[in-house]
Amino acid sequence: MKKLVIAALLFAGIAGFAQDKKEKLTPEERTEKQLQRLTSELNLDANQQAQIKQLLAEKSAKTEKIRKERKENKTKLTQAEREAFKNELKAQKEAVDAKMKSILNADQYTKWHSLQEKNKDKAKEKMKEYQEKNN
Repeated sequence: MKKLVIAALLFAGIAGFAQDKKEKLTPEERTEKQLQRLTSELNLDANQQAQIKQLLAEKSAKTEKIRKERKENKTKLTQAEREAFKNELKAQKEAVDAKMKSILNADQYTKWHSLQEKNKDKAKEKMKEYQEKNN
């Protein structure tokens, strides 16, 4: 009986630890995963898939570049730098939005836009949980 309880606790600990580790994907794998999800949710045709794959790859490359620069620059950003960074991200988001609007039909674009809003809400919730956990 004692061995069974110890085994159960050990298993629960390992299972909990395994769930905490987040899957690390390469930029190409993330792009492919996003493309598959968008294809199934928006019923994309082959031409749209090719265009969106290129757009996602460009977006991913820019994101990796920014991430690398932020990692190398350990100093805290000034208010002006933060504003410039926010404006740059906003411009990139608007450019992606405009390209998606030109690739997708009206119905697909509406559906894609609602998916973006849901993802934004999920990100806000995760950020809240993270802040509560670390405070």
